[in-house]
Amino acid sequence: MSLTSPWRADFPGILALAAEGQTYLDSAATAQKPQAMLDALLGYYAGGAANVHRAQHLPGERATRAFEATREKAARWLNAADAQQIIFTRSATEAFNLLAYGLEQQFQPGDEIVVSALEHHANLLPWQQLALRRQLKLVVLPLDQHGLIDPAQAAQLIGPRTRLLALSQLSNVLGCWQPLEPLLALAQAHGALTVIDGSQGVVHGRHDLQTLDCDFYVCSSHKLYGPDGVGLLYGRPQALAQLTPWQFGGEMLLHTDYHNASFRPAPLGFEAGTPPIASVIALGASLDYLSNLDASAVCAHEAALHTELIAGLKQRQGIRLLGTPAVALASFVVNGVHHADLAHLLSEQGIAVRAGHHCAMPLLQGLGLSGTVRVSLGLYNDGSDLQRFFSALDQALELLQ
Repeated sequence: MSLTSPWRADFPGILALAAEGQTYLDSAATAQKPQAMLDALLGYYAGGAANVHRAQHLPGERATRAFEATREKAARWLNAADAQQIIFTRSATEAFNLLAYGLEQQFQPGDEIVVSALEHHANLLPWQQLALRRQLKLVVLPLDQHGLIDPAQAAQLIGPRTRLLALSQLSNVLGCWQPLEPLLALAQAHGALTVIDGSQGVVHGRHDLQTLDCDFYVCSSHKLYGPDGVGLLYGRPQALAQLTPWQFGGEMLLHTDYHNASFRPAPLGFEAGTPPIASVIALGASLDYLSNLDASAVCAHEAALHTELIAGLKQRQGIRLLGTPAVALASFVVNGVHHADLAHLLSEQGIAVRAGHHCAMPLLQGLGLSGTVRVSLGLYNDGSDLQRFFSALDQALELLQ
């Protein structure tokens, strides 16, 4: 395993963890941050913090300019037609809740919302709860043996009562890209709105949202090598026009008296209160950093690492992979070994992996599992990380099997 990451030195957190004997393999939960992002975060605070959009003084103007520049960068990263299609939220989870509450009046009792069996809780619970509030039917698309949604089966379940389809682009448990194009086409044929959870997918490759042709796309900053506390919600103009505000306060207001108010259109109409200014500006620095990398080299490095990971897991007795992971991560169980016991022994050896249901409890229940161990990779990982992981895994399995 001689794979070396040329970008490792750009991430102080990875170097700091390595210095204390820790191997970080949990990037699907949250990614480490490049120095450029840290510099931007400190630069905003050290250079004089100010609120955005309201003040006429120089610090406020400077903060607003940097804040809105990140909106432009996010639009370019996603190939949105207009930066005004990008709404900043405080997380991907908040973005899904914004949609569920903001679209609530579009649904009538008996309408159907369609999700898949692999959805993260963030893209399940807001729709589940909307269905309960409005007496809707929540339809769950099943998976095939590879962990993919079968479009032929989906065609039997997406129908004239379908009002919204919400799907993950890349499963955070199974690591497989879903066949979005035919599924989106099925929903659009029935006039349904479409929501894509890109929280994992946005990290691995550039995705053209104009080509993807979904109504809404949601992702989070902290997985995309940016700070926490920021989510991105992209919407097509005709879809954004169907949203009503779900949080109220300063910033999003056009006019109010004591009894009535009018609100701004998207995006500011959905960004009530003081936003996470420093984090948004720092996300812009992360996007700049990523944009300056050789995208094909990053993809090739991640693919080579992933191939090594899958091959190493398959070589070991008693290990069962979930699905057919295509990129970035692998979730597995070991016959006769509890996932928490294995994760504990790995942690004692300085290996940081994730164990549990990975915020996809219904998926694991459907597979008859209480949890798995998940290894996930970032562009800063290299072959030596995997070597340490497999060495620790072998020692742990020797004790547990």
